[in-house]
Amino acid sequence: MSSVFRFTPTRITASLLLVLTSNGAMAEADLLQRSTLSGDWGGLRHQLEDDGVKFSADYSGETAYNADGGLHRSARYSQNIKLGVQFDLSRLYGVDNAGKVQLSINDRRGHSASEELVGNRLPIQENFGGLYTRLTELSYERSFTPALNIKLGYMAMGNDLGGLDSGILCNFMNAGFCGHPLNMSGGSGWTNYPNARLGARVKYDLSPAWQVRVAAFNVDPESNGNSSRAWKLGPKHTTGTVVPVELVYKLRGELPGEYKLGYYYDSSNVKRIGSDDEVAGRGGHYLLIDQAVWNDPALAGRSLHAFGQYSASSKAASPFTKWYGTGVMLYQPFAGRPRDTLSLGYGRAVPNPRSWDVLEDAAAGSDREFPNIDNAEQLIELSYGYQATPWLNLRPDVQYIIEPGAFSGADIDNALVVGLQVKASF
Repeated sequence: MSSVFRFTPTRITASLLLVLTSNGAMAEADLLQRSTLSGDWGGLRHQLEDDGVKFSADYSGETAYNADGGLHRSARYSQNIKLGVQFDLSRLYGVDNAGKVQLSINDRRGHSASEELVGNRLPIQENFGGLYTRLTELSYERSFTPALNIKLGYMAMGNDLGGLDSGILCNFMNAGFCGHPLNMSGGSGWTNYPNARLGARVKYDLSPAWQVRVAAFNVDPESNGNSSRAWKLGPKHTTGTVVPVELVYKLRGELPGEYKLGYYYDSSNVKRIGSDDEVAGRGGHYLLIDQAVWNDPALAGRSLHAFGQYSASSKAASPFTKWYGTGVMLYQPFAGRPRDTLSLGYGRAVPNPRSWDVLEDAAAGSDREFPNIDNAEQLIELSYGYQATPWLNLRPDVQYIIEPGAFSGADIDNALVVGLQVKASF
């Protein structure tokens, strides 16, 4: 199977062109309007979905060029391919409220601009990491009452917790914004896509505006990024259980908003940073906000949203203890572009002082001068999402990385990175 996924940028482009130019009967207007590149498969796709089987396939490619500062002048490309199928058991078997089964497979390839070109901690390409084919989800979900929904199986806990449901943060290419505050997974057993673990998640609606989410997931650090565990649902070495609790408030009305307040606790025993002693349990908390602040009275759908992120994690064992993020996003920046977006964000990642002390001690022990740099990596990112067709999004992107060596203790010049993200649904 892996050979199917080993695309290069040239092969991706060639494959797209082949589909676009084949079958002379394919109407150009239909191609530009359809929701997926491969269309309805002559009606088969729609029929299968009506019968309870829904297929999905998504590609993202991210190219980043380091134009100034950092370590090297060059470009790096990474890609992510996701295949999924969802089984609606009610439709398949004619049983009311039987639930749904989700199966997802993921493949990642490429090279990291952060590791190879800039030397910073926050991944410039959010789709880099775990460069192999793996099972990313095999789960069962069912609503037991209108207010109670339960999901269990093998899945990434970050799919349901720790991020904004609106998806506003993935209008950026840097993983510092897109997804979840990285100190969650860096300082506990929290797993974000594509890393998956055995677990269960509960959602309960307290009211139309308020919801509580609780989950419990197995912690298995030895399986993270381990290709030999790509198809194994059971843990290799369980160290504990991570339990997140999240309170969600969704503001309705002319200026809608989404607010999340969360706490998580990992029962694993881990080494304390800078010591051989172990610390029992790691925890953290976070606040996430997406709030509409302006609607254009003259153009329906045109609005300005502001977002904010704050996350703090265990000082005993987390590589960085705090993350701050804020920014704005303009939906429909131009009248003729109803599905385009314009986004600007600022983020600040603060390394653990214990980690900083370890780096200083190591420099002193080897008689090296320790650089005088700020104790934080900062990110400014500007991106434009161009929705070329319903199934194709092109995102030119600019990132300015301040103090790239804050986590490594290296004296690295601020870096200017330009990039392009391509997303396609098949």
